[in-house]
Amino acid sequence: MIARRYSEVDVFSPTPYRGNPLAVVHGAEGLSEEQMQRFAKWTNLAETTFLLEPSDPEADYRVRIFCATHELPFAGHPTLGSAYAWRQAGGQPKNPGHLLQECGAGLVKVRTDGELLAFQAPPLTRYEPLDAPLRARVAEVLGLDPEQLLDSTWIVNGPQWIGVRLASAQQVLALDPDPADLGPLCIGVIGPHPQGRETQFEVRAFVGDDPVWEDPVTGSLNAGLGRWMLDTGIVEADYVAAQGTAIGYEGRVHVGIEGGDIWIGGQVAACVNGEVRL
Repeated sequence: MIARRYSEVDVFSPTPYRGNPLAVVHGAEGLSEEQMQRFAKWTNLAETTFLLEPSDPEADYRVRIFCATHELPFAGHPTLGSAYAWRQAGGQPKNPGHLLQECGAGLVKVRTDGELLAFQAPPLTRYEPLDAPLRARVAEVLGLDPEQLLDSTWIVNGPQWIGVRLASAQQVLALDPDPADLGPLCIGVIGPHPQGRETQFEVRAFVGDDPVWEDPVTGSLNAGLGRWMLDTGIVEADYVAAQGTAIGYEGRVHVGIEGGDIWIGGQVAACVNGEVRL
């Protein structure tokens, strides 16, 4: 075993310990996939990342992202958290103002200017309405009638998200699904807050076959939801989404719309720094 630098950071909250925690192992060269997966399960966090030297000459670093059960090609809060931890460990981006992260989904640009970090959302690899049987199944899992789903679609950008729109944030907050009913489904639900609120939408993320079955704050889901709502005319300008409210968190996801691009931003705070033997 080798002593490696280790960080835990909190992502997507203005208040430390109210966002989504991330474990980061620095200098992960030499670790096998099996070692990474075992450690990710042991941390019992939504995701754990492993920082490596890039294989693409344009990238600043390479990251592998694991949840408790499998590896992900891309995920949002691990992207921002890894970028923050890499810089805190002395990493210097090749380009001023942004860095390039290499991951299973390719190169992801992360802006490093100002108080918020923000990543440019990767394209969706599956983006189509649900068929009627799956729509009915999703409604059943959420405890709703199918007619209460204003819209539903696949919004896959790494994680296999299904997006669902409801009429109000109150409906989103009232959901009480049984995690045993989720099976392999990963369902993200969004509904609008009344005008005049600090946040314009409420989001919840239900993750099947995972011990962390409701994610506190989710970058990849919000990236897919932003793309979907822009394309369908639900939003036309930047907005802020709240997430985690129902489970005692204070997630704030800043969704930026620049031309046809979606940017997902949030604050990151350092919580733990030390070593781990792996």
